[in-house]
Amino acid sequence: MVSLRLGPLLRYVDEEAATVWVETSRPCVAEVRCADGASGSTHTFQIDGHHYALVPVTGLTPGTRTAYEVTLDGVTVWPEPDSRFPASTIAAPAYGADDPVRVTFGSCRWAAPPASGSSWRERGRDLGGERDPVGPDALDTLAARLAADPEADRPDVLVLLGDQVYADETSPATQEWLARRRDLDDPPGTQVADYEEYTHLYYESWLDPEIRWLLSTVPSCMLFDDHDVIDDWNTSAAWLRDMRATPWWQERILSGLMSYWVHQHIGNLPPAELAADPVYAAVREAPDGTDVLREFAARADADPTCARWSYRRDFGRVRLVMIDTRAARVLEEQHRAMLDPDEERWVREQTLAGQDADGGAYDHLLIGSSLPWLLPHLIHDAENWNAAMSRGERGARWARRGEKLRRRADLEHWPAFPTSFDTLTDLVAEAGGGPAAPATVSVLGGDVHHAYVAEPSWPDGGPAPTARVLQLTCSPVHNSIPRYMRGAFRFGWSRPGRLLGRGLARHARAALPRIRWRRTGGPWFGNHLMTLTLRGRSADLSLDRAEEGRGLVRTDRRTLT
Repeated sequence: MVSLRLGPLLRYVDEEAATVWVETSRPCVAEVRCADGASGSTHTFQIDGHHYALVPVTGLTPGTRTAYEVTLDGVTVWPEPDSRFPASTIAAPAYGADDPVRVTFGSCRWAAPPASGSSWRERGRDLGGERDPVGPDALDTLAARLAADPEADRPDVLVLLGDQVYADETSPATQEWLARRRDLDDPPGTQVADYEEYTHLYYESWLDPEIRWLLSTVPSCMLFDDHDVIDDWNTSAAWLRDMRATPWWQERILSGLMSYWVHQHIGNLPPAELAADPVYAAVREAPDGTDVLREFAARADADPTCARWSYRRDFGRVRLVMIDTRAARVLEEQHRAMLDPDEERWVREQTLAGQDADGGAYDHLLIGSSLPWLLPHLIHDAENWNAAMSRGERGARWARRGEKLRRRADLEHWPAFPTSFDTLTDLVAEAGGGPAAPATVSVLGGDVHHAYVAEPSWPDGGPAPTARVLQLTCSPVHNSIPRYMRGAFRFGWSRPGRLLGRGLARHARAALPRIRWRRTGGPWFGNHLMTLTLRGRSADLSLDRAEEGRGLVRTDRRTLT
């Protein structure tokens, strides 16, 4: 009999429609039936021996929440019998003037700590009374809080900003499973090698009972970062040449892109965009979509303009533009850019669309980027300095040193692509200005394993936004940071750190940033989630840290507008 292997994941939701993602044990018809009569069904598609469906649900009633069940070939497989969790529900928003939009976000989640960080042999949270070495998982803790009080306010969307799985840092349990498949003495060793091994990472992460229930009942938007493929993914042209020279990289990158498309990307898209997607149509029409998807992944790897992983979502009068900061890069040293020209145009169009109308298209703009735009000043200047050194501003010897340092120190954020940093800065100012300006423009970031709030200011006399602009960084959801790095981040924000950074900039003959910024919150360390509550033109921000025995503890709360 057919069974549910993974999911359900509630992905897209609007006033009348939703999509629910599942993996099944064999080909079947997957159906979602809601208690209020809304429903949808579709046949599974096949990738590398696995069977998936993204079920479109229609007929939802705006402003209501309805329980749902999943059936496979007519047999109910969700909710599970005797589940300790409340019913999974779909909440169709009404988006009235007084209805809040709650956006909870974060990044970097180990399903279980890797072997180098723990002696545990089974899971990252519990074995024989041992404590999790990196602290409680913030998503698990959120799930426990919502399950204990099903009527409590919950996020309208969960935005996961990268490193949903760690292909290059696997847990002891995963390494034992890998060792039963192949010799771990052969490259890539304890890292994942192919599509089947990627599926195991998603099982490890999304079969966690709390996470499984949470993702079944809270809509999610996702975006990859480097560890979804490998640390430092696309950091430079030299890095990419070195990786392509290894015998295992081609299979790794194709499998990483294929598994991301299946498990994360297609669920990000609104149903109308999904219906028009030629790759999705071709995969569904084929008896086995593996070759179709593999060819697409190969094209996307060879030419970033062949695929768009960025996307836009609107939640009433809140706009979210999610930017791919990994696969769309231009890596040629003299023309480095975070986004290729076509991607940059698309981001600009999606950000500004409708804002020339009276009243504008949105009251709040959220720009999702796995990598923060505004960093501690010393780190910003160090990355800008390194970019200049690597492109040869001080000669070939410094260029070689710069490349080595770039990889060793992960100097690959927006400041490492100075032209792109300026372009994003100009876009933020343009989107946040003019008669149709939103109340806030927030750049959501992760990656750096701590949380902070930073606010920029524009020089007098130049074009400046009227909206309140913020860099909101929240990371990790479940990971760690060495103690020495905590001190380094604090020093990076300090006046001595800023002066040291200015010295590096002078050495590189690098231009100073067009804007200034200051840290107005943090740095906070631990496993966190941030939540924006947006109602009309008002905005509130809260930060919650997962603490052992205490659940989610409020670390910070502030009114933004």
